[in-house]
Amino acid sequence: MRTIPLRLAAALLLTPLLAGCFSDGSAGRGGARSEQRIRVALAVPPAQALSPYSNDATVLSKLSVVEGLTRLDVDGTAKPALAASWKQADDTTWTFELRDAHFQDGTKVTAEAVANALARASDAEPAPRVLSDIELTAKAQDAHTVVLTTGTVDPVLPLRLASPALGILSPKAYGSNGAVSPIGAGTGPFKITKLSGKTQATLDRFDGYWGGKAKAAGIDVSWIADGTARANALRGGSVDIAEWIPTSQAELLAPETLHEVPSTRTDSLLLNTGSGVFRDAAMRAAAREAVEPNALVDSVFGGYADAAQGLFGPAMSWTRDKHVTVQHIVKAATAEQVKQQTGGTAITLATYTNRTELPEVASVLQQQLEKAGFTVKQDVREYSQMEADLLAGKYDALVFSRVTLLDTGDPVAYLASDYTSKGSYNITRLAEPAVDRAISAAAESGAGTRQDKVMAAEAAVLSTDAVVPLIHEKVLQGISTDVEGAILDPRERSLVGLDTRLK
Repeated sequence: MRTIPLRLAAALLLTPLLAGCFSDGSAGRGGARSEQRIRVALAVPPAQALSPYSNDATVLSKLSVVEGLTRLDVDGTAKPALAASWKQADDTTWTFELRDAHFQDGTKVTAEAVANALARASDAEPAPRVLSDIELTAKAQDAHTVVLTTGTVDPVLPLRLASPALGILSPKAYGSNGAVSPIGAGTGPFKITKLSGKTQATLDRFDGYWGGKAKAAGIDVSWIADGTARANALRGGSVDIAEWIPTSQAELLAPETLHEVPSTRTDSLLLNTGSGVFRDAAMRAAAREAVEPNALVDSVFGGYADAAQGLFGPAMSWTRDKHVTVQHIVKAATAEQVKQQTGGTAITLATYTNRTELPEVASVLQQQLEKAGFTVKQDVREYSQMEADLLAGKYDALVFSRVTLLDTGDPVAYLASDYTSKGSYNITRLAEPAVDRAISAAAESGAGTRQDKVMAAEAAVLSTDAVVPLIHEKVLQGISTDVEGAILDPRERSLVGLDTRLK
């Protein structure tokens, strides 16, 4: 029997999301419950030593190491975190009042420290995805007040500030060469005390946390890239929580340990528009017509997925009746034209092993693309080994899994970072003025029109065939029955929190 958590309330209504000012709501198995440690198996090893400016930021959020000025609650509303309250002074100026809190190195959280952290994020190269479409300036007004200014109107700034990439770290975390280390430098209920390369990390409870003591004494993290091995670790009792259980392993786990999370994760085929064969829109259209997403739902995902209807799936229920008909910009090349243009030269179809289903998806797509006239070779590796290459545009095509609400809880940030010409996570290398304009229009829109503008921007992206949505995943998390209080998050940015403990 499947265990279903509360579904994500997906209506994107800016008035409740951004409502003005907020007040405070504030090793061993043998010891007492407060001394017990939780063993967690994560799927994607650190690519950049847990730098918040990389995909590693999600780890810091999942394990409650760092916090931003705000956080997102279950329905996507911005709530107080390090900021106890905030107000908007004008279209581009916001004032945030800080709560009384300390960094894990014992120093106080001050407005100057917050401004420094946000300035470092703004200056990072490449910029964090969440800042792809905005210029952000932070200034300390007094010891407890931070004034944030945006270069353009940004009605979702409080949502943006909840991004794991904008977690506030102690001044000691930032090196003179641009390096940043979160070890012992966050503000969350758990602090990293040791990072062993890409294999293990040790976290201890931070007793000075402003929100009270965590119920677990610490977290022992193992990175296990192989999904079957993660499932086996849970089944064998060597870990208490194993994320991203492969669908092929679902029936092998005790039903009470398997938790299905309606996710904002979409798996897609990304095509490199910047170089190679897919610079030609007709070739991209041929690839799009060759792909049959429905064949993947049962054959690869065992029913734990929905065929994609666009970039946004069922976990964002408001999108269901708002998808705009896509007008593709060119006619697809025929199989004969594909063969003539490629001359038999193989395209490189890449994916990564951390999500077990993706290599299987790549194999199915290879067969479908070859029927359309392409010659295909695969490059399949662990994600941290290939991140630099995929960001540098070294692949023709990529089978990619993306949480569309990860960065801000607002789909515009995802569209801006992944599909605008200046987007910092633009793997497709897309640079289409019409797409930039559509996404910019969505970014500047208010509550009354924002949903419609988002869907118009989605249609603009899809019209280029730079991305071919495949399926919307239902993420499976493995949690021992000895654990209570684990967080089942559709955005996949939370896993272990203040109240997570062993029974």
